[in-house]
Amino acid sequence: MKNDDKRKYAIIGIVVVLFLIIWIKLFNLQILDISLKISSDNNSQRRVTVYPSRGLIYDRNGVLLVSNEAAYDLMLIPKNMREFDTLAFCNDIGITKENFYERLKTCQEYSSYRPSLFYKQITATQFAILQEKMYKYPGFFVQNRTLRRYQEGIAAHILGDVGEVDLETLKSDPYYSGGDYAGKSGVEQYYEKELRGKKGIKIYLVDVYSNIKDSYMDGKYDTLAEPGKDLTLTIDVELQRYGEYLMQNKVGSIVAIEPSSGEILSLISSPVYDPQLLVGRERGKNYDSLLNEPTKPLINRAISSTYPPGSIFKLAVSIVGLQEGVLKPYTAYPCDKSIVGCHGHPPANSVIRAIQYSCNPYYYYVFRSLIQRGIEKSIFRDSRIGLDLWKQKIVALGFERAYDIGIPGVNVGQVPGSDFYDKLYGKHRWAFSTIYSLGIGQGELLISPLQMANFCAIIANRGFYYNPHIIKEIDHKTVQDKNTQKIFTPFDKKHFEVVVEGMDKVVNEEFGTGFYARIDDIRVCGKTGTAENPHGDDHSIFVAFAPKDQPKIAIAVYIENAGFGGVWAAPIAKLMIEKYIKDSISDPRLEKRIVEANLLNMTPEDAE
Repeated sequence: MKNDDKRKYAIIGIVVVLFLIIWIKLFNLQILDISLKISSDNNSQRRVTVYPSRGLIYDRNGVLLVSNEAAYDLMLIPKNMREFDTLAFCNDIGITKENFYERLKTCQEYSSYRPSLFYKQITATQFAILQEKMYKYPGFFVQNRTLRRYQEGIAAHILGDVGEVDLETLKSDPYYSGGDYAGKSGVEQYYEKELRGKKGIKIYLVDVYSNIKDSYMDGKYDTLAEPGKDLTLTIDVELQRYGEYLMQNKVGSIVAIEPSSGEILSLISSPVYDPQLLVGRERGKNYDSLLNEPTKPLINRAISSTYPPGSIFKLAVSIVGLQEGVLKPYTAYPCDKSIVGCHGHPPANSVIRAIQYSCNPYYYYVFRSLIQRGIEKSIFRDSRIGLDLWKQKIVALGFERAYDIGIPGVNVGQVPGSDFYDKLYGKHRWAFSTIYSLGIGQGELLISPLQMANFCAIIANRGFYYNPHIIKEIDHKTVQDKNTQKIFTPFDKKHFEVVVEGMDKVVNEEFGTGFYARIDDIRVCGKTGTAENPHGDDHSIFVAFAPKDQPKIAIAVYIENAGFGGVWAAPIAKLMIEKYIKDSISDPRLEKRIVEANLLNMTPEDAE
């Protein structure tokens, strides 16, 4: 090959190599490395998330409980920042320069190219000031949002609250981006997907000062936001408000259910708080304050707390005893105070009278008959078998069950069986004499107020119930699901009739322990309870339903450290029943006594 040819091919080879290098570089820049494209797009375009309006929430009668109001978040694309007067910017939004750089660092760590939240929920006044000056602060823009408005200032434990999503949620759910909000508790959390709607996108062309000039390609790539679905709750706002009014300066709960549907009419946990406290920039501060309150107002005692049920559990023991045949309607037992303490009352010569007088020794004997059945010669093995048979029947009455009511945090409670006591004492080391207090609703039994109210609804219905629930309609359409199906218990209706008669006499006859729940023109059936509390004064309990025939309401009232059930819980139940059925109160002096009572620091004398 001639030298001229070699030189020619060498030059051609060099040109080809240079072309390949340039082509690979351009390919990498334009195809593989999108950072320049993103930077270019961010300089000329702005993708703005269009947040949907969150679904509204109403009570059963159409009263608006939760709405939305306008809010504004200050967003930043760090890559688009240019030099500007930082001090003036800080003065405009009310932060220090140190705080400015802290926020800037957080945004840069999230992404240099994508918008992130710089300062949330600026006021309308700040927004008005910034609107006129945004051209001075390149990289920043205002994002429209909505905040919740809790119209009535009640039902905080039902409604819940909305807060900024955490890192775990961002990782697990691609719907959310940094700075987004989601339900944190109550209905807001449980029905988050229904309430939140679907976000939209708008793409704008912006100038070098980050001012919006026009819609990108006439909105060809924009998407519409879809508003969240409205919810209608089962609660009656007036009954809820009244219950919270009665429970001021008291620790405990009220749960009221409509027996014919399972709809929860009111669900009150006291102390209460205004749900509006957990909205806006003050949310974190207010949350910490509520969290550190000695009375723990953030706990939903109606569904999350469990307690010994006390004497109201005698109703369940009666039903099981009658069904199992160890108890007849006219079985009589002596009130022998040497085996278990009791108060003075006439002879309990039937199940009805035993319920009316709440006789402890009577239920000691009934429970013994259920546990010691003579199936095994060994009292230990016999007690094991008897206890598990008893538990099986008790659980069928709706206990030890976490009802799916439409709010998170429902407690399953505890009905101890043989496995529980084997772990506690050792196998074959316990018998009836160890566990007899279960028969009067003490010992290791733990029941939630929700379970108590539902049990009372079962009695009111004479043996069946509907799953208790808090949602009536979604998107203004009646919810047709498991909540509309009757759930039957494995007990004969006639046994419930016996218990109902006893509950009638508790309230409406002499020596009945629930005298303070009596209403002249409404036949109330109820049962008092006074649960021993190893950590302080006894708890005051009352369950009831009314009217006796075709009942409209079943209710459980539980007041911590308040003493006798007939003194405090029963009159509260009376007022709630009267308020719901008649929409009026016949005894204003009783109402005044309840409202003015401060039971947070009870003494034994106050309990009487």
